[in-house]
Amino acid sequence: MKVAFMQTCPEFGDVKANVEAAVKRIERLDAELVVLPELFSTGYQFRSRKECMELSEELSSSYAVKRLKEAAADKGACIVAGLAERDGRKAYNSAVLVGPRGHIGTYRKAHLFWDEKKYFDKGNTPFRVYKAGKARVGIMICFDWVFPEAARTLSLMGAEIICHPSNLVLPFCPDAMITRSIENRVFTITANRVGTEARVRGKVLKFIGTSQVTSPEGEVLVRAGRAREEVGVAEIDPREARVKNITPTNHIFKDRRKDLFRL
Repeated sequence: MKVAFMQTCPEFGDVKANVEAAVKRIERLDAELVVLPELFSTGYQFRSRKECMELSEELSSSYAVKRLKEAAADKGACIVAGLAERDGRKAYNSAVLVGPRGHIGTYRKAHLFWDEKKYFDKGNTPFRVYKAGKARVGIMICFDWVFPEAARTLSLMGAEIICHPSNLVLPFCPDAMITRSIENRVFTITANRVGTEARVRGKVLKFIGTSQVTSPEGEVLVRAGRAREEVGVAEIDPREARVKNITPTNHIFKDRRKDLFRL
């Protein structure tokens, strides 16, 4: 199957323009699974909880989700996209998975980064694996990469591809996701953004780009640059992620010494 990341540079607060720009690109893509960045529709750097709540959307009435579902139906594809979700008086840094038949699932970010803790509520959804076309996919968001338990949990549940919407500012993640692929023998798709946001005095955020697709062997199948909007497409066979042997006698899950682990 063909999978893709979309590396964007959203205009903060202009939800409609950001969504339409993404949909326009999706319409030109030849891919069965597309991953968009974290908070692709709003931008990242909120100034207050109030602003975050105002820009967050209830999923049932979300303009972003509506347009993504339409794009998925038109293309016969599945799409993972990060957005700000409002649920009553709570706001979540979430990612949705939609397909040709509509909404499939939602994940709310477990590990909030820096000022996200001021604006978003802690994610309360369990890690889950979904059928997305020809593959079983799991979702984690940006800073979740620091916690290997996230990728391992999804992999133990049968994920063949880990979809990873991101707004990365630290330089370590692209290399770390290679390790996540190797230690779990899964494909990963990290969709990051580019550009700079300086909406909070003294806190300039420069996003590092370098969106990528990695293989169970730790190969970088395609990687974007650091400065401009890009789309990257890779052709993969999800069945490769079902083989968990490193050698004929070493299985990455069966060989775990749970009797020695202290968690």
